[in-house]
Amino acid sequence: MVRKTAAWAWRLLVIFAALVALLWVVQKIEVIVVPVALATMLAALLLPIVDFLDRRGAPRGGAVALVLLGGIAVVGGILTFVVSQFIEGAPALVQQVSTSIKGVGDWLTSGPLHLDQAQIDGARKSAVEALQNNQEKLTSGALSTAGTVTEIVTGALLVLFTLIFVLHGGRNIYGYVTRIFPENVRERVRDAGRAGFRSLIGYVRATFLVALVDAVGIGTGLAIMGIPLALPLASLVFLGAFIPLVGAVIAGFLAVVVALIAKGWIFALITLGLIIAVQQLEGHVLQPLVMGRAVSIHPLAIVLAIAGGAVLASIVGALLAVPTLAFVNSAMRVLLASDPAAEEVELEAQGGPIVRADADDMQ
Repeated sequence: MVRKTAAWAWRLLVIFAALVALLWVVQKIEVIVVPVALATMLAALLLPIVDFLDRRGAPRGGAVALVLLGGIAVVGGILTFVVSQFIEGAPALVQQVSTSIKGVGDWLTSGPLHLDQAQIDGARKSAVEALQNNQEKLTSGALSTAGTVTEIVTGALLVLFTLIFVLHGGRNIYGYVTRIFPENVRERVRDAGRAGFRSLIGYVRATFLVALVDAVGIGTGLAIMGIPLALPLASLVFLGAFIPLVGAVIAGFLAVVVALIAKGWIFALITLGLIIAVQQLEGHVLQPLVMGRAVSIHPLAIVLAIAGGAVLASIVGALLAVPTLAFVNSAMRVLLASDPAAEEVELEAQGGPIVRADADDMQ
């Protein structure tokens, strides 16, 4: 018994050391890993469209160019519209915040607390002095932000180039890379990778649809109630939906706060009810319907994955954690199955056709 325990202990230690080394390498080359991972997620969303055009006789390069240019045009138009709406609605919100602050000050002086106006002015003066005393830190933070913008632009270009090559010849790349495995396990590894990518396609497609429904539902409700910045808040809801469990809650909280500031408690409660209703629709109807069992992951695994991703790579890590888990889950099911072909057929039946490589792509 002791001998078996010791044997398993050193094996687990070796596996743990390998995982730590892998995470260390990933953190060191994060500027490359993150854009490639984002490009893979985008490829999972766009590849079915490119394949559809390819099957209809369009040149592969032309199909990739058409899909990318169309996607960039749509995203650019939406961003332009959202920014214009933000610029238009921000002054009204700022005015409402100023009114609310003045109302809070009046309540503090004439309400049950009966604070002295001099105390309120002193607190305001202390806040201003604190900002002035930390001006150097704020300036350095601005410079750091400028460096971050440079990294974002560089990463965006890397995402674009990676996406182009993955959409155009990803199967060739995959077939070439998997040739490093021994011939007796090569086909099993390829089957596992295809199954994982199929789950990634299902996850990204379902999450995009769920995020769109959330944004349209909540944004329409905010617009009907006349809440300022309804469209920018709907955009935040859309982006937040890509981080399961956490993102939608944070975006919804911001919407409730804006409604509270702009319209008061009644509209804030109505906004909260709207968000809860949309979340219930998402959790009980949309996700089971469009995501299916192929990318079904236990909630505990999702929470742990998001927490680990956030610790390792903050927001980007939380964004990539669940799709990575979905990919690994399906890939390992095929890789470790006693009958990989049967397992792959089961996954295909659960979540749609598996993206396969042609025979000549594996040469």
